[in-house]
Amino acid sequence: MKAYAFDLWKRAEDAFKVSESNLSISPDSAASRAYYAAFYAVSALFALRGAVYRKHSDVESAVHRDLLKAGIWEKELGKNYTDLIELRSTGDYGSIEHVTLAEAKEAVKMAKKILNAVKKCVRNSTRDFSQPLSTSPVFVKESAFEQ
Repeated sequence: MKAYAFDLWKRAEDAFKVSESNLSISPDSAASRAYYAAFYAVSALFALRGAVYRKHSDVESAVHRDLLKAGIWEKELGKNYTDLIELRSTGDYGSIEHVTLAEAKEAVKMAKKILNAVKKCVRNSTRDFSQPLSTSPVFVKESAFEQ
């Protein structure tokens, strides 16, 4: 599972870099990649504790249930994650509606906050993996994303 989580984290980093570089080229694409950066990052965090989700909506539910309600993340991060979902939807499927440059810049900022929050969970962790996710304020061992 650690290798899978590491691969997801690398995808998160790559998606984030692309989101930054696409800002001036395509705000729609930048917002979409910002969402995927956050999605891959939280998916990596959950994978480290053995939870793999097949649907984007399942990951969003887990963010709210296991990170926000458990008090691990502040509410702002949950709102950021939900806002990224909405911007990604507009960017990818918006038809005549598009993500503005200002919205795309905000999406990149929100994604960065989420990636930093995931890194903080990893750094601060001494968690026992036998415990359910919501019973512990920390998730994973410090070297979880290292190979």
